[in-house]
Amino acid sequence: MKNVKDPQSIASMIASYSAWPEEDLIQRTLEWHRSTRETSYSEQQQSIPCRIPMTERITPVQTSLPLEQMDGMVRPVWMRRLDAEYLNLMQVTKQRVDVTDYGAVGDGQTDCTLAFRLALRSNRRVFVPAGVYIVRGIRLPSNCVLEGAGQDVTILKLSDRAPKHRRLLRNATPFAGNHHIEVCHLTLDWNVARLGDVKRTTSGDTTSSALTFAHVTYGWVHHVTAKNAGLHAFDITSPHYHYLGDGLRAANGSRYIHLDHLEATNYGDDGITTHHSDAIYITNCYCHHPHGRTHAVGFSNSNGIEIDDGSRHVTLVNNKSEGCFGGIEVKAHGTSSAAHDVHIFGHLSVHDNRSFNFRHIGHHLADDPNSETARFLSGTNLVSVEPVHSSLYTKSSPRSLVVSAYQDVLIHGLTAIGDPTYDYEQHPALAIQYKSRRVQLKRIAVRGFTTARADLELFGGDNRTDEVTIDALRCQESAPIALKIGRQLEHLALHQIEGQKKSGDVLISTKSPIEVHDLLAQGFSDRVRSDV
Repeated sequence: MKNVKDPQSIASMIASYSAWPEEDLIQRTLEWHRSTRETSYSEQQQSIPCRIPMTERITPVQTSLPLEQMDGMVRPVWMRRLDAEYLNLMQVTKQRVDVTDYGAVGDGQTDCTLAFRLALRSNRRVFVPAGVYIVRGIRLPSNCVLEGAGQDVTILKLSDRAPKHRRLLRNATPFAGNHHIEVCHLTLDWNVARLGDVKRTTSGDTTSSALTFAHVTYGWVHHVTAKNAGLHAFDITSPHYHYLGDGLRAANGSRYIHLDHLEATNYGDDGITTHHSDAIYITNCYCHHPHGRTHAVGFSNSNGIEIDDGSRHVTLVNNKSEGCFGGIEVKAHGTSSAAHDVHIFGHLSVHDNRSFNFRHIGHHLADDPNSETARFLSGTNLVSVEPVHSSLYTKSSPRSLVVSAYQDVLIHGLTAIGDPTYDYEQHPALAIQYKSRRVQLKRIAVRGFTTARADLELFGGDNRTDEVTIDALRCQESAPIALKIGRQLEHLALHQIEGQKKSGDVLISTKSPIEVHDLLAQGFSDRVRSDV
């Protein structure tokens, strides 16, 4: 991807694939967001103290933060505050120093750890000229800027002597917290090759990442490449991960963080990930081709971008993923709280196994407890190009979209493009399933999934989805069934279901009673068939 650092490149690529006009999509999504906030998530701050140390309660879920559109781009309203804080950072970091003045040598051999330690002080802007600088780990204090000479020319590389648990770049005092930190215009190389042929490339918890912001308030990371990480390329988090149950999360997460024009590649778990943190804005980033060695072989949940346990108020705009397990995964482990108030505007997923995967593990089966926190999620102007099987997670079937356990979901303007020659093994291209509720699918275009059993499937049974609205589903030369509906679904609203396929089976196959308006079936044997 030669032009990934061009600010217009990802947005233009999305536009070239998308079947829907972006401007109208955004306006209607913002209207839905505003209405849903006012109805169900009107609180802006909610964290209830907990007797468990370093823990806070976040249920019932009633919080969200407003969005706005500025210069044609969606952003959270709190970015006004972050912009003001950036001016404060510029005021207090007028002292500019060069790390080479403290003995750093960018020859790819000299250990420069001490030079960085001496140069990095509060109220300083530390410049790193072109070169490869070997370090055993760097810690950033508050009110500090670390700036390279360019994303491709200044490289900070972890020493071969660094232990597996070492983070390449992190804030100085995670438990006390740090504030006002900027990192820009450089590459971070965690140097996973130094470990040799080990089975796992991480030591657990928040260790082994290229960049970790833990308990950071007001942070900026932009025009940075992170590669060869043992765990994550970029991790915005709390000092520790937290698995004490749904409704709880770790205290002291990060907040007010902007990640822009980042590239992540050859990492062990996720390219960009968030945990137990609030108010994060991710724009113009490219995450691709993880090595996946954080996990056991064939069971690597290595995503491009993962909005994970306990995250809240995350907005993503115009990003790209390629060759990952999940392009964007919004989720939680079964023993943690799901991410909520997460909104995606523009994403291009290419050859990921599951382009858009939204789930709360451990809350899917009929006898599982319902998720208390998987709430308020949207994806607008999403593009999935040819999802495929992956050696990262060998048993996972390729899909463009999966929604499980989440409630109050809007997918608005999804373009799913399959490979007509690929064997999708009779799996659906899009799946709404596993206790999800109040899911709206609007303007969904699907083509090329000729070997899938259905383009879109609403799963039924005791752990069925329900309260689903489909408005403008357009399937062209794709699966033999456009829409497949399982049993026991009771609340469906179906409008403008269109399909065109030579020798198609049926436009809608259903095991539940339905009422549908505005059908157009060309080349199908039947328009609607009851398969009860």
